[in-house]
Amino acid sequence: MSSPAFDNRPAESQSPEAQALRDLVATMGSPKLPHKIVVICLSLLAAWGLSCYVYQLFNGLAVTAMNNYFSWGIYIVNFVFFIGISMAGTLISAMLRLTGAEWRRPITRLAEGITLFALVIAGPMIIIDMGRPDRFLYVLLHGRLQSPILWDVLSLNTYLAGSMLYLYLPMIPDLALLRDQPHFSKWRHILYRTLALGWKNTPAQHHRLERAISVMAVVIIPVAVSIHTVTAWIFGMTLRPGWHSSIIGPDFVVGALYSGIAAVIIAMALFRKFFGLGAYITLEHFRKLGLLLLVVGLAYLYFTVNNFIGSVYVSSVEESPLLASLFTGDFARQFWVMIVLGMLIPCLMLVLPWTRNIGGIVTASVFVNIGMWIMRFIIVVPTLSSPFVPPPSKVHLAYFPTIVEWSITVGAFAGFTLLYILFSKVFPIISIWEIAPAAPTQPIPPAGREQP
Repeated sequence: MSSPAFDNRPAESQSPEAQALRDLVATMGSPKLPHKIVVICLSLLAAWGLSCYVYQLFNGLAVTAMNNYFSWGIYIVNFVFFIGISMAGTLISAMLRLTGAEWRRPITRLAEGITLFALVIAGPMIIIDMGRPDRFLYVLLHGRLQSPILWDVLSLNTYLAGSMLYLYLPMIPDLALLRDQPHFSKWRHILYRTLALGWKNTPAQHHRLERAISVMAVVIIPVAVSIHTVTAWIFGMTLRPGWHSSIIGPDFVVGALYSGIAAVIIAMALFRKFFGLGAYITLEHFRKLGLLLLVVGLAYLYFTVNNFIGSVYVSSVEESPLLASLFTGDFARQFWVMIVLGMLIPCLMLVLPWTRNIGGIVTASVFVNIGMWIMRFIIVVPTLSSPFVPPPSKVHLAYFPTIVEWSITVGAFAGFTLLYILFSKVFPIISIWEIAPAAPTQPIPPAGREQP
């Protein structure tokens, strides 16, 4: 397959393909001082969270606020939240690829990266929640097919493996392009040459690659739906007020789409701002994803109303204490903040024309993810505070995470962000071969250095 030579003219007179290649490879250069400070701060926070987990490991769950009544806490909240935003890659990349939406090309790898690193953080949250992490092997060795927990472990690992493969396949042409650039360090050349798998940019290779990507796009969607559904079944198949619902599976899937789209929009804004990608991630991308976020947000609001209206109408003895704690009781503040900040305000901002710009759409997305984290908290904690067997008199059930739990949570979010940033410095965060269809035959000079 013929490919255009690299254009050595000044940037303003280069062809769009050559300029795109130069810009996207330049984002992988040496980080500037503000970027280094961000990486150092994230590394310190992640290390602090890890040290707090080591402290918990040696001292047991007594250092947390969990007890006989609150067997789940903020760790499970984080698990469900990260599993939710992992839906981003499946929706943005796979579904839009299958529907032939060409505008998705600059944002597919952004979304696929969120999926992978969210799963990398979500999985260990289950182990952190266990008082004896060595017992995790018992799930695999002695798991029962009747248990949704075993299904969840299998679905999560299948989803993780599929997401890694789905992220890797479209990167092969870019890896071959980077392999041929002389200004990269030796370890990068070894890495790119190994992962490129002998890519020669031939029509036959392109045909096989496109076919493999299409097959993975078809496969990864039901796998993603299964992990969110099975996670919901862990709650729904437990006879607890607020959990035992027939629509909890679809509710979790739609909620995952909602938070996942918002996470992609936030990532788009950050990379557009700090990596100078405004020419590739445009207002049109934000508006289209904002419209998609609005549609899914309205659907999630519909599911939320359906979840509560039946319980309110019936007012059973088991459900009434939970509803009272949510609407007017101990968890009323979190509940109404979630409804207003996480659903009503974002949908309103996405509808009004004067807030349907980049700033307004990104702000709405931030509100969505704050609200969705609170929603996960509301799913877990209030139900556990309303057990079927009431506690002894004069005992008020309450759960407030300790400093250890908050530190591990902050470390998890810092670790997720750190992995995402490091990935973007080793691999192009936008698919070069999809922006510039043919790879150049001549190497790209380093950013900021003009060839004679």
